[in-house]
Amino acid sequence: MKLKRFKPLTASLCGVRSNGANGGQAADTKARPRARLQDVASRAGVSLATVSNVVNGHTNVSAATRAKVHSAIDELNYRPNMAARNLRRGRSGLIALAVPELDIPYFAELAAHLVSAAERHGWTVLVDQTGGDAERERLVMDGFRSQLIDGLIFSPLATGRHELVARRDTTPMVLLGERVFDGPSDHVSIDNVAAARAATEHLLQSGRRRIAAIGEQQRPSAGTARLRLRGYVDALAAAGFPVDDDLVVPCESYHRADGAAAMTALLSLPSPPDAIFCFNDLLALGAMRVLHERGIQVPADVAVVGFDDIEDGRYATPSLTTVRPDKQGIAALAVQLLAERLDEGAGHGPHARSPQELIAPFDLAVRESTGA
Repeated sequence: MKLKRFKPLTASLCGVRSNGANGGQAADTKARPRARLQDVASRAGVSLATVSNVVNGHTNVSAATRAKVHSAIDELNYRPNMAARNLRRGRSGLIALAVPELDIPYFAELAAHLVSAAERHGWTVLVDQTGGDAERERLVMDGFRSQLIDGLIFSPLATGRHELVARRDTTPMVLLGERVFDGPSDHVSIDNVAAARAATEHLLQSGRRRIAAIGEQQRPSAGTARLRLRGYVDALAAAGFPVDDDLVVPCESYHRADGAAAMTALLSLPSPPDAIFCFNDLLALGAMRVLHERGIQVPADVAVVGFDDIEDGRYATPSLTTVRPDKQGIAALAVQLLAERLDEGAGHGPHARSPQELIAPFDLAVRESTGA
Protein backbone atom coordinates (compact mmCIF):
# COMPACT_ATOMS: atom_id res chain seq x y z
CA MET A 1 0.00 0.00 0.00
CA LYS A 2 1.34 3.41 -0.98
CA LEU A 3 1.40 6.09 1.68
CA LYS A 4 0.10 9.52 0.70
CA ARG A 5 2.40 12.47 1.14
CA PHE A 6 0.86 15.45 2.89
CA LYS A 7 1.87 19.02 2.36
CA PRO A 8 3.17 20.83 5.43
CA LEU A 9 0.89 23.37 7.06
CA THR A 10 1.45 26.89 5.82
CA ALA A 11 1.18 30.09 7.77
CA SER A 12 -2.08 30.97 6.05
CA LEU A 13 -3.75 27.88 7.52
CA CYS A 14 -2.89 29.17 11.01
CA GLY A 15 -4.53 32.51 10.36
CA VAL A 16 -1.26 34.43 9.84
CA ARG A 17 -0.80 36.11 6.48
CA SER A 18 2.21 37.89 5.14
CA ASN A 19 0.17 40.25 2.95
CA GLY A 20 -3.27 41.79 2.79
CA ALA A 21 -4.93 44.19 5.18
CA ASN A 22 -4.53 42.14 8.33
CA GLY A 23 -0.97 41.16 7.58
CA GLY A 24 0.00 44.74 6.79
CA GLN A 25 -1.53 45.95 10.04
CA ALA A 26 0.32 43.29 12.04
CA ALA A 27 3.57 44.17 10.31
CA ASP A 28 3.05 47.89 11.00
CA THR A 29 2.35 47.19 14.69
CA LYS A 30 5.43 45.02 15.01
CA ALA A 31 7.62 47.57 13.28
CA ARG A 32 6.41 50.50 15.38
CA PRO A 33 9.19 51.48 17.84
CA ARG A 34 8.49 51.46 21.55
CA ALA A 35 7.49 54.88 22.88
CA ARG A 36 10.13 56.67 24.93
CA LEU A 37 9.89 59.21 27.73
CA GLN A 38 10.96 61.88 25.23
CA ASP A 39 8.03 60.97 22.96
CA VAL A 40 5.59 61.44 25.82
CA ALA A 41 7.12 64.82 26.67
CA SER A 42 6.84 65.95 23.05
CA ARG A 43 3.22 64.79 22.72
CA ALA A 44 2.20 66.45 26.01
CA GLY A 45 4.19 69.64 25.30
CA VAL A 46 6.09 69.50 28.59
CA SER A 47 9.65 68.93 29.69
CA LEU A 48 11.27 65.54 30.11
CA ALA A 49 11.65 66.25 33.84
CA THR A 50 7.90 66.88 34.17
CA VAL A 51 7.06 63.55 32.55
CA SER A 52 9.56 61.82 34.83
CA ASN A 53 7.93 63.42 37.88
CA VAL A 54 4.49 62.22 36.80
CA VAL A 55 5.65 58.69 36.02
CA ASN A 56 7.44 58.44 39.36
CA GLY A 57 4.43 59.70 41.32
CA HIS A 58 5.92 62.99 42.54
CA THR A 59 3.34 65.53 43.69
CA ASN A 60 5.01 68.72 42.46
CA VAL A 61 3.02 68.71 39.20
CA SER A 62 -0.29 70.50 38.65
CA ALA A 63 -3.43 68.46 38.04
CA ALA A 64 -3.84 69.90 34.52
CA THR A 65 -0.27 69.05 33.54
CA ARG A 66 -0.55 65.60 35.07
CA ALA A 67 -3.71 64.98 33.01
CA LYS A 68 -1.90 65.99 29.79
CA VAL A 69 0.97 63.65 30.53
CA HIS A 70 -1.35 60.74 31.31
CA SER A 71 -3.26 61.41 28.10
CA ALA A 72 -0.01 61.28 26.10
CA ILE A 73 1.02 58.09 27.87
CA ASP A 74 -2.29 56.46 26.89
CA GLU A 75 -2.10 57.68 23.28
CA LEU A 76 1.45 56.41 22.81
CA ASN A 77 0.91 53.26 24.91
CA TYR A 78 4.06 54.18 26.81
CA ARG A 79 5.36 51.59 29.25
CA PRO A 80 8.28 52.49 31.54
CA ASN A 81 11.43 50.40 31.30
CA MET A 82 11.48 49.09 34.85
CA ALA A 83 14.83 47.35 34.46
CA ALA A 84 16.52 50.59 33.43
CA ARG A 85 14.77 52.52 36.20
CA ASN A 86 15.88 50.06 38.86
CA LEU A 87 19.42 50.12 37.49
CA ARG A 88 19.54 53.92 37.80
CA ARG A 89 18.34 53.64 41.40
CA GLY A 90 20.86 50.95 42.24
CA ARG A 91 18.14 48.38 42.80
CA SER A 92 17.46 44.88 41.55
CA GLY A 93 13.67 45.19 41.20
CA LEU A 94 13.33 42.02 43.30
CA ILE A 95 11.68 41.67 46.70
CA ALA A 96 11.28 38.53 48.81
CA LEU A 97 8.24 37.10 50.52
CA ALA A 98 8.86 34.55 53.29
CA VAL A 99 5.88 32.63 54.71
CA PRO A 100 5.62 29.49 56.88
CA GLU A 101 3.67 27.17 54.55
CA LEU A 102 2.64 27.66 50.94
CA ASP A 103 0.35 24.62 51.02
CA ILE A 104 -1.90 26.45 53.49
CA PRO A 105 -4.34 28.22 51.14
CA TYR A 106 -4.39 31.44 53.19
CA PHE A 107 -0.68 32.01 52.53
CA ALA A 108 -1.01 31.00 48.88
CA GLU A 109 -3.87 33.45 48.34
CA LEU A 110 -2.05 36.19 50.25
CA ALA A 111 1.07 35.59 48.15
CA ALA A 112 -0.95 36.03 44.97
CA HIS A 113 -2.25 39.41 46.20
CA LEU A 114 1.28 40.47 47.19
CA VAL A 115 2.61 39.58 43.74
CA SER A 116 -0.13 41.69 42.13
CA ALA A 117 0.56 44.63 44.45
CA ALA A 118 4.31 44.38 43.81
CA GLU A 119 3.80 44.35 40.05
CA ARG A 120 2.32 47.84 40.27
CA HIS A 121 5.73 48.98 41.54
CA GLY A 122 7.56 47.06 38.82
CA TRP A 123 8.85 44.49 41.34
CA THR A 124 9.30 40.76 40.93
CA VAL A 125 8.64 38.65 44.05
CA LEU A 126 10.82 35.76 45.17
CA VAL A 127 8.81 33.46 47.45
CA ASP A 128 10.43 31.44 50.23
CA GLN A 129 8.85 28.85 52.55
CA THR A 130 10.33 28.68 56.04
CA GLY A 131 8.20 25.94 57.60
CA GLY A 132 8.24 28.06 60.76
CA ASP A 133 11.77 26.76 61.41
CA ALA A 134 13.88 29.09 63.57
CA GLU A 135 17.11 28.56 61.59
CA ARG A 136 15.46 29.10 58.22
CA GLU A 137 13.73 32.20 59.49
CA ARG A 138 17.06 33.50 60.80
CA LEU A 139 18.64 33.01 57.37
CA VAL A 140 15.78 34.89 55.74
CA MET A 141 15.90 37.73 58.26
CA ASP A 142 19.68 38.09 58.34
CA GLY A 143 19.94 38.63 54.63
CA PHE A 144 21.28 35.49 52.99
CA ARG A 145 19.71 36.90 49.81
CA SER A 146 20.31 40.57 50.58
CA GLN A 147 22.59 40.92 47.56
CA LEU A 148 19.63 39.96 45.35
CA ILE A 149 16.65 41.76 46.86
CA ASP A 150 15.59 45.32 47.61
CA GLY A 151 13.19 44.44 50.42
CA LEU A 152 11.56 41.65 52.41
CA ILE A 153 7.99 40.89 53.48
CA PHE A 154 8.18 38.32 56.26
CA SER A 155 5.58 36.29 58.18
CA PRO A 156 7.53 34.76 61.12
CA LEU A 157 6.50 31.95 63.44
CA ALA A 158 9.67 31.11 65.37
CA THR A 159 11.28 34.57 65.30
CA GLY A 160 10.51 36.85 68.22
CA ARG A 161 11.15 40.43 69.20
CA HIS A 162 14.63 39.71 70.59
CA GLU A 163 15.83 38.23 67.29
CA LEU A 164 14.32 41.10 65.31
CA VAL A 165 16.00 43.73 67.49
CA ALA A 166 19.35 41.93 67.08
CA ARG A 167 19.00 41.80 63.27
CA ARG A 168 22.06 43.21 61.48
CA ASP A 169 20.91 43.18 57.88
CA THR A 170 19.65 46.61 56.76
CA THR A 171 17.40 45.39 53.95
CA PRO A 172 13.97 47.04 54.48
CA MET A 173 11.52 44.56 56.02
CA VAL A 174 7.76 44.50 56.66
CA LEU A 175 6.30 41.93 59.07
CA LEU A 176 3.00 40.11 58.68
CA GLY A 177 1.00 38.09 61.21
CA GLU A 178 0.72 38.09 64.97
CA ARG A 179 4.15 36.95 66.17
CA VAL A 180 5.58 40.39 67.03
CA PHE A 181 3.75 43.66 67.71
CA ASP A 182 5.45 47.03 68.33
CA GLY A 183 8.74 45.62 67.07
CA PRO A 184 11.60 47.26 65.19
CA SER A 185 9.98 46.86 61.75
CA ASP A 186 6.81 47.95 60.00
CA HIS A 187 3.98 45.49 60.64
CA VAL A 188 0.60 44.66 59.05
CA SER A 189 -2.02 42.45 60.71
CA ILE A 190 -5.72 42.25 61.50
CA ASP A 191 -7.43 42.51 64.91
CA ASN A 192 -7.59 38.78 65.65
CA VAL A 193 -9.21 39.25 69.05
CA ALA A 194 -12.07 41.28 67.61
CA ALA A 195 -12.44 38.86 64.68
CA ALA A 196 -12.65 35.77 66.94
CA ARG A 197 -15.07 37.58 69.22
CA ALA A 198 -17.30 38.42 66.23
CA ALA A 199 -17.28 34.78 65.09
CA THR A 200 -18.23 33.50 68.57
CA GLU A 201 -20.90 36.18 69.05
CA HIS A 202 -22.46 35.13 65.74
CA LEU A 203 -22.81 31.57 67.06
CA LEU A 204 -24.26 32.80 70.37
CA GLN A 205 -26.76 35.01 68.55
CA SER A 206 -27.93 32.00 66.54
CA GLY A 207 -28.91 30.27 69.80
CA ARG A 208 -25.88 28.00 70.27
CA ARG A 209 -24.72 27.46 73.84
CA ARG A 210 -22.04 24.72 73.83
CA ILE A 211 -19.52 26.36 71.52
CA ALA A 212 -16.22 24.54 71.07
CA ALA A 213 -12.95 26.13 69.93
CA ILE A 214 -10.54 24.14 67.76
CA GLY A 215 -6.97 25.41 67.42
CA GLU A 216 -5.51 26.31 70.80
CA GLN A 217 -1.70 26.21 70.91
CA GLN A 218 0.59 26.67 73.91
CA ARG A 219 4.01 27.12 72.29
CA PRO A 220 5.65 30.59 72.46
CA SER A 221 5.28 31.16 68.72
CA ALA A 222 1.49 30.64 68.78
CA GLY A 223 0.55 34.32 68.74
CA THR A 224 -2.36 33.84 66.35
CA ALA A 225 -3.87 31.02 68.43
CA ARG A 226 -3.62 33.01 71.67
CA LEU A 227 -5.35 36.05 70.18
CA ARG A 228 -8.17 34.02 68.64
CA LEU A 229 -8.67 32.11 71.89
CA ARG A 230 -8.88 35.41 73.76
CA GLY A 231 -11.60 36.65 71.42
CA TYR A 232 -13.54 33.42 71.92
CA VAL A 233 -13.25 33.66 75.72
CA ASP A 234 -14.20 37.36 75.71
CA ALA A 235 -17.39 36.67 73.73
CA LEU A 236 -18.46 33.88 76.08
CA ALA A 237 -17.73 35.99 79.15
CA ALA A 238 -19.69 38.95 77.80
CA ALA A 239 -22.68 36.65 77.25
CA GLY A 240 -22.37 35.23 80.78
CA PHE A 241 -21.11 31.77 79.80
CA PRO A 242 -18.11 30.13 81.47
CA VAL A 243 -15.41 28.47 79.38
CA ASP A 244 -15.68 24.69 79.39
CA ASP A 245 -12.10 23.42 79.11
CA ASP A 246 -13.36 20.20 77.51
CA LEU A 247 -14.60 22.27 74.57
CA VAL A 248 -11.22 23.92 73.87
CA VAL A 249 -9.22 21.49 71.74
CA PRO A 250 -5.51 22.09 70.99
CA CYS A 251 -3.99 21.46 67.56
CA GLU A 252 -0.31 21.08 66.78
CA SER A 253 -0.86 22.41 63.25
CA TYR A 254 -3.74 23.88 61.27
CA HIS A 255 -4.45 21.30 58.58
CA ARG A 256 -7.63 19.40 57.67
CA ALA A 257 -6.47 16.26 59.49
CA ASP A 258 -6.02 18.25 62.71
CA GLY A 259 -9.57 19.56 62.46
CA ALA A 260 -10.89 16.04 61.83
CA ALA A 261 -9.04 14.64 64.86
CA ALA A 262 -10.28 17.47 67.09
CA MET A 263 -13.87 16.98 65.95
CA THR A 264 -13.63 13.24 66.65
CA ALA A 265 -12.47 14.02 70.20
CA LEU A 266 -15.33 16.48 70.75
CA LEU A 267 -17.94 13.97 69.59
CA SER A 268 -16.71 11.51 72.23
CA LEU A 269 -17.71 13.87 75.05
CA PRO A 270 -20.79 13.04 77.15
CA SER A 271 -22.25 16.38 76.02
CA PRO A 272 -20.91 17.20 72.55
CA PRO A 273 -20.94 20.80 71.31
CA ASP A 274 -23.71 22.36 69.24
CA ALA A 275 -21.29 24.77 67.50
CA ILE A 276 -17.62 24.90 66.55
CA PHE A 277 -15.35 27.90 66.10
CA CYS A 278 -12.23 26.80 64.21
CA PHE A 279 -9.11 28.96 64.19
CA ASN A 280 -8.70 28.53 60.44
CA ASP A 281 -10.77 27.22 57.52
CA LEU A 282 -8.76 24.03 57.03
CA LEU A 283 -9.59 22.96 60.59
CA ALA A 284 -13.25 23.72 59.87
CA LEU A 285 -13.25 21.66 56.66
CA GLY A 286 -11.71 18.70 58.49
CA ALA A 287 -14.29 19.02 61.27
CA MET A 288 -17.20 19.17 58.81
CA ARG A 289 -15.96 16.01 57.09
CA VAL A 290 -16.16 14.08 60.36
CA LEU A 291 -19.63 15.48 61.07
CA HIS A 292 -20.76 14.37 57.62
CA GLU A 293 -19.35 10.87 58.14
CA ARG A 294 -21.18 10.56 61.47
CA GLY A 295 -24.49 11.65 59.93
CA ILE A 296 -24.53 14.89 61.96
CA GLN A 297 -26.10 17.72 59.99
CA VAL A 298 -24.46 21.11 59.60
CA PRO A 299 -25.89 23.51 60.69
CA ALA A 300 -29.06 21.81 61.98
CA ASP A 301 -27.17 19.81 64.64
CA VAL A 302 -23.82 21.59 64.80
CA ALA A 303 -22.96 25.02 63.38
CA VAL A 304 -19.40 25.64 62.15
CA VAL A 305 -17.39 28.86 61.69
CA GLY A 306 -13.88 29.08 60.24
CA PHE A 307 -11.29 31.80 59.82
CA ASP A 308 -9.45 33.08 56.68
CA ASP A 309 -12.10 32.82 53.92
CA ILE A 310 -10.13 30.52 51.64
CA GLU A 311 -11.70 29.60 48.32
CA ASP A 312 -12.29 25.96 49.34
CA GLY A 313 -14.70 27.09 52.06
CA ARG A 314 -16.90 28.96 49.60
CA TYR A 315 -17.41 25.79 47.56
CA ALA A 316 -17.76 23.31 50.44
CA THR A 317 -21.11 21.62 51.09
CA PRO A 318 -22.41 23.36 53.09
CA SER A 319 -20.54 26.56 52.30
CA LEU A 320 -18.46 27.73 55.25
CA THR A 321 -19.22 30.75 57.41
CA THR A 322 -15.85 32.34 58.13
CA VAL A 323 -13.95 35.41 59.27
CA ARG A 324 -12.86 37.19 56.09
CA PRO A 325 -9.60 39.14 56.47
CA ASP A 326 -8.98 41.69 53.74
CA LYS A 327 -6.09 39.76 52.16
CA GLN A 328 -5.85 42.19 49.27
CA GLY A 329 -5.72 45.07 51.75
CA ILE A 330 -3.02 43.35 53.80
CA ALA A 331 -0.93 42.89 50.65
CA ALA A 332 -1.43 46.49 49.53
CA LEU A 333 -0.46 47.88 52.94
CA ALA A 334 2.65 45.68 53.18
CA VAL A 335 3.86 46.70 49.72
CA GLN A 336 3.07 50.36 50.45
CA LEU A 337 5.15 50.28 53.64
CA LEU A 338 8.04 48.59 51.84
CA ALA A 339 7.93 51.16 49.02
CA GLU A 340 8.06 53.99 51.56
CA ARG A 341 11.09 52.45 53.25
CA LEU A 342 12.87 52.04 49.93
CA ASP A 343 12.12 55.65 49.00
CA GLU A 344 13.64 56.92 52.24
CA GLY A 345 16.74 54.74 51.85
CA ALA A 346 16.27 51.55 53.89
CA GLY A 347 14.76 53.44 56.81
CA HIS A 348 17.92 53.64 58.93
CA GLY A 349 18.95 57.27 58.43
CA PRO A 350 18.60 60.05 61.00
CA HIS A 351 15.27 61.16 59.48
CA ALA A 352 13.73 57.70 59.14
CA ARG A 353 10.21 57.42 60.56
CA SER A 354 9.34 55.09 63.40
CA PRO A 355 8.00 51.61 62.55
CA GLN A 356 4.30 51.60 61.75
CA GLU A 357 1.61 49.17 62.95
CA LEU A 358 -1.18 49.01 60.38
CA ILE A 359 -4.40 47.06 60.92
CA ALA A 360 -6.29 45.73 57.90
CA PRO A 361 -10.08 45.27 58.13
CA PHE A 362 -12.07 42.04 58.35
CA ASP A 363 -15.71 41.02 58.22
CA LEU A 364 -17.75 37.88 58.82
CA ALA A 365 -18.91 36.02 55.72
CA VAL A 366 -22.10 34.29 56.87
CA ARG A 367 -22.89 31.19 54.80
CA GLU A 368 -24.70 27.86 55.01
CA SER A 369 -22.65 26.26 57.81
CA THR A 370 -24.38 28.53 60.35
CA GLY A 371 -27.78 28.61 58.68
CA ALA A 372 -27.50 31.41 56.15
